This record gives sequence, C-alpha cells and structure tokens, in this order.
Amino acid sequence: MTDKTARHTARAQEEALRAPAAASEQAAAPEPSTALEREHAETKDRLLRALAEMENLRKRTDREIAESRLYSLTSFARDLLVVADNMRRALDAVAPELRSSAEGGVKALIEGVELTERELLKALEKNGVRQFTPQGEKFDPNVHQAMFEIPDATVPAGSVVQVVQPGYMLGDRVLRPALVGVSKGGPKMAPAPPGNDNKTPKEPAANS
Repeated sequence: MTDKTARHTARAQEEALRAPAAASEQAAAPEPSTALEREHAETKDRLLRALAEMENLRKRTDREIAESRLYSLTSFARDLLVVADNMRRALDAVAPELRSSAEGGVKALIEGVELTERELLKALEKNGVRQFTPQGEKFDPNVHQAMFEIPDATVPAGSVVQVVQPGYMLGDRVLRPALVGVSKGGPKMAPAPPGNDNKTPKEPAANS
C-alpha cells in the first residue's frame, strides 16, 4: 500500500468516527424556530409581568393620594364638629313650649339655627365626614365611648340606651366616637348576624 493510499484510508476512518458525534450535536442543538419561539414567550412573559406591576403601582398610588386628601381634613373637620355641637346645644336649650309659642324674630332665629346646622352637616358629609347616632345598637368600643351605665332589665345588657353626643366618621376611620350610656342588668344580647358586626355607622340624619 502506498503512502498516498494509506493517508486516504486514515482520513476516511477519521471522518467516519467524527460523523456520529456531529450528528449527535446536530440533533441536540435546538431548531432555530424553536429557540425563537421560546425567546418570544419569555419576552412576552416578562412584559406582562412588568405591565401588571405598573398597574398595581398605579392603583396603589391613586389610593394613597385619595387617602391623603381625605385624611388631611382631620384637624379641620374636628374643629367644625365643635361648631356643630354648639349649635345643637343651643337648639336643645330651647324648651318645647317656647319653640311652639315663639313668634316673630325668636321663631326666625330658631329656624335659622336649625337650617345652618343642617347645611353644616351636609357640607361635612360632602367632604367625607358622616354623623352617626347609635341609639338602640349594641355597644361597640371601636366606635362608641361609654360614659355611664343605666340599670334596665327590659333591654339586652350592653345596648346603647342614651346618646350623649353623636359620633362622626371620616371615611372609614373614627373621627370622634359617640358618647353613650349603656344598659346593664338585662338579658344577654343575641350575637349579631353574620356580616353585621355593628362597625358600620348609620347614615347621618338631619337634626331638627
């Protein structure tokens, strides 16, 4: 065998040995279209996650801004409650017989104070401040402040039987608890129905 023939044979054997390895590498390598599809899916997933995070951030920011605007009124609203309390005290000081027999300027004065009180409560409610009077409700230390106890065996113990001063809510926070008298000595109050834990104050009623 000549050297040329020997070299040719050796080269052929080498190529034959490399062929299975190359075929294996080619089979293991992903098709270009498959790699592009996977990359596209990963990019789409990252984009959707980023959009979801941005939307959550926007909602959280909007909520924080709204709460900041609402609760920035706290100090001012408390000052206005003093005005509302004084008008109510002035109206309560007028005896029923004097109210019914009032004439001329006195009657106009009483009606003017009543009208002003109603307008003040409307203005407070428009800005998120709601009055509540828990007469007859179960005492709730979250929104009520007990001033005294009243022995009364005819009503369930722990009932609000007297409202000394109405309470106010600012949004979902207690701006001022209602000052109340609570019954004692009566039967135990039945548990509140599910979904009614007495923590949601009633809508304000216009005083007259």
